[in-house]
Amino acid sequence: MKFIKQGANWRAIATRSFIFSVIWWVLSDGVAQSWWVGVPAVLLAMMTSMALIPPVPVVLTAIPGFVVFFFLRSLPAGADVAWRVFHPRIPIDLDLVEYQLQLPPGLAQVFLANIISLLSGTLSAGLEQDILKLHVLDKQKNFVAELKAVELRVAQMLGLSLNIGNDICDIEADPARRLF
Repeated sequence: MKFIKQGANWRAIATRSFIFSVIWWVLSDGVAQSWWVGVPAVLLAMMTSMALIPPVPVVLTAIPGFVVFFFLRSLPAGADVAWRVFHPRIPIDLDLVEYQLQLPPGLAQVFLANIISLLSGTLSAGLEQDILKLHVLDKQKNFVAELKAVELRVAQMLGLSLNIGNDICDIEADPARRLF
């Protein structure tokens, strides 16, 4: 398998093959005859994904905590956005800010940027090097503490360590800069 890098993580190959097989099974409504096309498609998808996205170590025990954290943060955030939309005066105080990421470049930063867009009235507007550009609905809200909390949870799930101190809410240097 030339497309798979030497020393590839066989667990990642098996996991991705399983995921792509399930996707194929769902798309084909479980029709057994579709596997004549499905097996080559699954193998091609697995080889392409291994070539483009290297295996990422995930701390399996941290996933449930991340899922709970995500739902506990996203549900009130969705309610807050809905309240602002239906409020007669639409109480928003928009801003575009830059946030200095502590996560290493690559998949960790991209995952964080996508998760941030689902939380707390923020929308990722750009990611360049270690700077995440964000559109926020309320610049008076403590969105920096929220960003740090999410970044810490992503780091824990991916088995990474961050240099942001012990208490994520009491960091003196504000890593967010206003763009306008």
